[in-house]
Amino acid sequence: MSTQPIGIFDSGVGGTSIWKEINLLLPNESTIYLADSKNAPYGLKSKSEIIDLSIKNTEYLLKKNCKIIVVACNTATTNAIKVLRENYQIPFIGIEPAIKPASLNTQTKAIGILATKGTLSSELFHKTTNLYSSGITIIEQVGNGLVELIERGEIQSEAMKSLLKTYLQPMIEANIDYLVLGCTHYPYLMPLLLEILPKHVKIIDSGEAVARQTKFILETKQLLNKIPISANYEFYSNADTSVMKTLLNGDYTAEQLDF
Repeated sequence: MSTQPIGIFDSGVGGTSIWKEINLLLPNESTIYLADSKNAPYGLKSKSEIIDLSIKNTEYLLKKNCKIIVVACNTATTNAIKVLRENYQIPFIGIEPAIKPASLNTQTKAIGILATKGTLSSELFHKTTNLYSSGITIIEQVGNGLVELIERGEIQSEAMKSLLKTYLQPMIEANIDYLVLGCTHYPYLMPLLLEILPKHVKIIDSGEAVARQTKFILETKQLLNKIPISANYEFYSNADTSVMKTLLNGDYTAEQLDF
């Protein structure tokens, strides 16, 4: 099984930010990336809808003989990963906002979290927040409209800049020194975030941590590929693939599915 691919799915193209971290840490591993862009964003859907879509994505990746599945979507993780783990034998790696490091390291005792409605309203998010929020002001902001703009390739648009300024201003006024990105689409907004936020604010996403956890689980389950073969990377989407190709710097092809 060690030469079988790592499966990765997201509600759209955002999870490619996670794929990049996994590929950087585990270059010998073949990967299959599935973007459910037709149904993006998951953050506005009900929990039952998110679970159904996550099961559908999982079934597709299992048919592709994936040895492990990375749920590269905060909303899908916080709403569906428990169900996935209960119903499938394959290991699942989840992703959730990096509240812990921000809370432990803040000097101003104020942190911001930019995430989808589905993530911020989930039981898992509230459980994590309650563990690390003692004595700290947490400014939560739903990033309405951000995923849709990214999916359309409008990352540097005036509409994007206007939304981000609106969402970040209350955080700046609260004197945050950490901004936690709670959606895998949001790392692609890093240039704009750095432009808008004060220089002392540190931005945290979960990509590197997810890659490390993926490696750890592969080692623990003896699934790490140690055979020096040429890794194969496959990218699929059920919507137009042009934005995905752009985010991958044109280095890889992506196939559009009827999915």
